[in-house]
Amino acid sequence: METLKRVIEEFNKYHGSEAQAKIIKAGRDEVIIEFDGSFCKTCGLYDYFEDIKWEAMNFGLNIEPVEVIESEEEFERGRYLVKYKLKSEQSSQQVQQP
Repeated sequence: METLKRVIEEFNKYHGSEAQAKIIKAGRDEVIIEFDGSFCKTCGLYDYFEDIKWEAMNFGLNIEPVEVIESEEEFERGRYLVKYKLKSEQSSQQVQQP
């Protein structure tokens, strides 16, 4: 799970002014991540959820967003809980090798 923490840190480094992510719950094959912030309305909300997936690939972690399980929206602010499916790190690393 240390790898996932690094993914979240990297995400927050690049998106922190618009959205902050934090791990709420982590299991063997799934994780719940909370997103909180103002979000760029023209970027597309789901792009933030997908960015975690792409960032994770840079660290050899294969995760996929599967469901927004909770959402709260207020004027110019939102909070979302997103469930991700964790796939094996080993199989992710095997895919990246030539």
